[in-house]
Amino acid sequence: MRRIVITGMGGICALGHNTSDIWQAMTEGRSGIGPVHHIDAKYLRNNAIAAEISDFDPLAYIDEARVPFLDPLSQYALVAAGEAIRQSGLDFRGERTTRTAIVVGVGSAGEETREGLYRQLYAEQASRFHPLGIVRIMSNAPASHISMVHGITGPTFVVSSACASSNHAFAQAAMMIRAGLVDAAITGGTEACITLGVLRAWEAMRVLAPDTCRPFSANRRGMVLGEGSGMFVLETLESAQARGATILAELAGVGMSADAGDIAAPSDVGAAAAMRMALQDAGMQPDDVDYINAHGTGTVANDCTETRAIHQVFGEHARRLAVTSTKPMHGHALGAAGALEMIAVLGALRDGVVPPTLNYLGPDPACDLDYVPHEARAMKVRAALSNSFAFGGLNAVVALRQAP
Repeated sequence: MRRIVITGMGGICALGHNTSDIWQAMTEGRSGIGPVHHIDAKYLRNNAIAAEISDFDPLAYIDEARVPFLDPLSQYALVAAGEAIRQSGLDFRGERTTRTAIVVGVGSAGEETREGLYRQLYAEQASRFHPLGIVRIMSNAPASHISMVHGITGPTFVVSSACASSNHAFAQAAMMIRAGLVDAAITGGTEACITLGVLRAWEAMRVLAPDTCRPFSANRRGMVLGEGSGMFVLETLESAQARGATILAELAGVGMSADAGDIAAPSDVGAAAAMRMALQDAGMQPDDVDYINAHGTGTVANDCTETRAIHQVFGEHARRLAVTSTKPMHGHALGAAGALEMIAVLGALRDGVVPPTLNYLGPDPACDLDYVPHEARAMKVRAALSNSFAFGGLNAVVALRQAP
């Protein structure tokens, strides 16, 4: 079976506009969560908070002629993909043009554009819309623009499975490379969901925290939304070695499952099944893993369910694992969550530093693992899992190893 490695990564979120700044913020335990600024305060309730991207000028990264076609969802994807491609050193000319895939995870598409159009329709009673509305809203827009900017003509599409979208995108990209359909892939996720309508919808579910995100902690009160993008270059080990590329890590296995249960309540059985499949696919034993980047949303139900699932899969070794959630730093970026968390996993494998779980107030009896509270920990990380468990009972787990 073809071995798959990661040779480039790019990112943008509330912690920074590139992966170097994002990783530094993670290791320093800095949070990007704060009051919402992109929405008029008179429309907000409950001192709304989110992990917003600030000081972002798309013209610093994207050709001016293209910007009118782009919702922030696509802008963030282009920034992250550009960084990843530059780091990888891949040249998309000749056969590689058609032998590269683009697979992007998207939770909800075009929210800022959609809200603007609805404002025009219902509040301003506009008789006509801007003609670029549809091309900004469509879910495939981020993948299509990456394809056009970089001249990649291989399989190009999006995956949408709520909070598991990025990890499902990694899985699809990896399977296409393994099958020999392509030799490389640009993959990850993107999300731009900090709009009034989205915030109000999540408020209605009573899962948004009023203060901050506290995964696995006593007195946790819910999740905090975030936005951004993480993109990665995957290629075969043979390709990377032949061109002397710097290998960040090996994408060793993927696992996917469906709970077939409740549309919103998580299942420890489904989560455990995806983790077991990822380990089996990677040829790993449970005690090969040193670190789990948890889904860890900070909701009461999710965190204890994920803890039970980890116990089921890892047995006694569960208590020797470092298990952290980086969502208190970059927020829950829905379709981009797994992609931003991949930056944390790659950093841990490369630098031997596990980012902390912030805002921890003390143990919940139902959450009894080592969550590395408050401060990053220096430790050897041979292999790691990245968990994503979505509404709808859709689970996707990625297993990674240190670079060969």
